[in-house]
Amino acid sequence: MKKPAVDRSHDISQPLEKLHANERLKDRSNYLRGTIEESLRAPLTGAVTHDDTKLMKFHGIYQQDDRDLRDERRRQKLEPAYQFMVRIRLAGGVCTPDQWLKIDALARAYGGSSLRMTTRQTFQFHGILKPNLKKTIQGLRDALLDTVAACGDDTRGVMCSVNPHLSDLHAEVYDIARRTSNHVIPKTRAYHEIWLDGEKIEPTAAEDPMYGRTYLPRKFKFGFVIPPVNDIDVYAQDVGLIAISEGEKLLGFNICVGGGMGNTDNAPETYPRLADVIGYFPKERILEIAEAATTIQRDYGDRVDRAHARFKYTIDDKGLDWFRSELESRVGFSLEEPRPYAFETNGDSYGWSRGSNGMWHFTMFIENGRIRNADGRQLMTALRELAHLHKGEFRLTPNQNLIVANIAEADKPHIADMLAAFGLDSSIHASALRLNSMACVALPTCGLAMAESERYLPSLVTKIEHILASHGLADEPITMRMTGCPNGCARPYVAEIAFTGRAPGKYNLYLGGGFHGQRLNRLYLENIGEERILRELEAIISRFANERLDSEHFGDFVIRAGYVREVTSGKDFKS
Repeated sequence: MKKPAVDRSHDISQPLEKLHANERLKDRSNYLRGTIEESLRAPLTGAVTHDDTKLMKFHGIYQQDDRDLRDERRRQKLEPAYQFMVRIRLAGGVCTPDQWLKIDALARAYGGSSLRMTTRQTFQFHGILKPNLKKTIQGLRDALLDTVAACGDDTRGVMCSVNPHLSDLHAEVYDIARRTSNHVIPKTRAYHEIWLDGEKIEPTAAEDPMYGRTYLPRKFKFGFVIPPVNDIDVYAQDVGLIAISEGEKLLGFNICVGGGMGNTDNAPETYPRLADVIGYFPKERILEIAEAATTIQRDYGDRVDRAHARFKYTIDDKGLDWFRSELESRVGFSLEEPRPYAFETNGDSYGWSRGSNGMWHFTMFIENGRIRNADGRQLMTALRELAHLHKGEFRLTPNQNLIVANIAEADKPHIADMLAAFGLDSSIHASALRLNSMACVALPTCGLAMAESERYLPSLVTKIEHILASHGLADEPITMRMTGCPNGCARPYVAEIAFTGRAPGKYNLYLGGGFHGQRLNRLYLENIGEERILRELEAIISRFANERLDSEHFGDFVIRAGYVREVTSGKDFKS
């Protein structure tokens, strides 16, 4: 018999007053309502209160300010240029053309005529001003979209592989990902009351029975992947579900647990970790598994030390055997032994492809996921015009790229002509390095960023492209990722080459990640600038060109050549 979930909505060994301040805030927030409505009405500031800033993350909203303007506004004795990032909940990254057009219109009206596709297959608006927040969210409601649990201490947006070749299998796994997302998001009515002018109710314990008053200790991430492509970096997820199939018939999932990219420099007790595969279960049990995994972290995650609150630390503290036993107890059945599977890459397959159902798909490269009209390229306009013509769907990839999906044979010439007219078909002819690169937003909007990322990586890639070309490696695929801080939003710690920001113009350089996301990299050099980066990579790439084994990937070579030691576990990452 299935064991009923126990409501331990805060650390059972500690009274509430001993827990982290965020736990007390959630407890008194009236199921995430706080004083958000009052903050939105405050006319003399573009900001909301400190507490409401934290609560609004559960509603998919981050308060930020334009850091390019901070110093000047400080000199003028003005408050920071407050603005908001709004993130859409878009399970599996699937978007209809009608939804695309609505998102585009909202971005042009309120978001500075720019959209950002994220590494978790969704959209972010940047630069939304406080008076326009409700207009933006109500506009999304009209497109049957929302921002619930896109941030916050809850189950974040659920990812799903976008392999266009496996039509029926992808459709089924996507549907499961969507249902899982709907099942595990918070059920509080706060979102509807505050943003959609819904009827106000008196909150009770029944409003959010799975989460309780204090929700989760930290964010919690699910991802579904379809081998042989590990495009979602399944081992970087808190809970990864690896599809096991016979042909295109989905049987079930291998489950892996305990992944996460978060890290703090100079804090050895924090580290990225790759998830461990612990078993297999049939597809019909997915919602039970998802709820049980979420509630285990709810009940046992660290609510005293937020730096130790992610699921990966719960797994390391208590062990995989403990977790498997607790999971099986809650769902009322035993996991089977993991089924065989294999990954070959974590990148996207660009250009035209035909699915098993005969429909066509075109995958285009969108550098760092940024959609706007700039630098002589009318990307935002082009995609808007494409959405008017397209009858299928759009799929956002975990690598910040875009698939124009499910194009009928009769419609393919029209789509191809439009792609060519706007130069979208030429995006796929970038170098192999650029096509396998990825950056987080960082400056000027992210408050955590210590260095540039999105605005800097393209120029650094150009310089490294010259080095590769000079050694006959222009077509060599190497995964390269950059973040403006150590938090790992672009999943840098599984890249073959990675940079994390330490200060303006200074980065930590990591080497040795696995080509398909199966191995963490390791710190090679700390706090270095561009000149040193290029000099070091020039020497390593020269040796790689001359000494590599047949079909050897760059990440494997730097370990074999002794530049870094292989990382065997998260705890080994900083040793």
